[in-house]
Amino acid sequence: MDILSDVISAVRVGSPGGERVEWRAPWRQDFPDLPGTAGFLVVLQGTCQLIEEPAAPVCLGPGDIVFSPHGNGYTMTDHAASSTTVTLCGGYELTPEWTHPLLRELPGTIHLPARLGHDTGLRAAVDILGAELGSSRLGAAALLPVALDMLLLYVLRAWFEGHPRDETATGWAAALADPDISAALNAMHDDPAHPWTVQELADRARLSRATFSRRFGALTGQPPLTYLTWWRMTTAARLLLQPAASIEAVASRVGYTSEFAFSNAFKRHFRLAPGRYRHQVLTRRRTTAMDPATAG
Repeated sequence: MDILSDVISAVRVGSPGGERVEWRAPWRQDFPDLPGTAGFLVVLQGTCQLIEEPAAPVCLGPGDIVFSPHGNGYTMTDHAASSTTVTLCGGYELTPEWTHPLLRELPGTIHLPARLGHDTGLRAAVDILGAELGSSRLGAAALLPVALDMLLLYVLRAWFEGHPRDETATGWAAALADPDISAALNAMHDDPAHPWTVQELADRARLSRATFSRRFGALTGQPPLTYLTWWRMTTAARLLLQPAASIEAVASRVGYTSEFAFSNAFKRHFRLAPGRYRHQVLTRRRTTAMDPATAG
């Protein structure tokens, strides 16, 4: 699994949702801040405006996509050139404590203009969503979550692949674009239980140990083994929410031969023992699911 797919699989929880909305002028819609979510809006027909003060309004047309990776609020309004606008709106529930640093680097709102529509995968995901949202055809309920997940990955891919960078660029966009560093990252993600050393990771990157350590730190902001520990703990937290998974089995999956050593490492990271963490998170999710105010 490549790192972007791995990161999304780890941070996404619950079922994504979406709807097809038709707006008739005059209209204005304020989308509030929703921490712990990522939202999107795709313009299918007509024109509208994206408003984020103090910036000037941005005119959107068919094919334009607005993505809010951190749940930041924004406002949409009608545009003088269009009396009717049709959009796809939706969102994804995320687990903030598992948020990968590559997602934290994303801006509050991402606008992907329609010129990126030549990306056939992104266009296909939008077309499938447009056809299935609100559809009563057989299989629509099963297709919708898949299409929503496709859209999320294609939007992020478009951002990372289209984000301008040069040889002096740093950050996760640059790390993913660096074939040597991404080779080491993929090795850690493919097998987090392996007892990786800096030298082994440098060999995967086809760099000297010193060059690898320096470049990895410059791009990601942390040493290789510090990142590995963080990813192991994030993976363990996700695995612990599988009720049938024992703490011993989770420890083994993330590279710990001793349940005691794993529990100590987990507690340092999350400030809770593994069993207590599982109990608190599952209880919170059950409570949220039963609360009518949070439904839908």
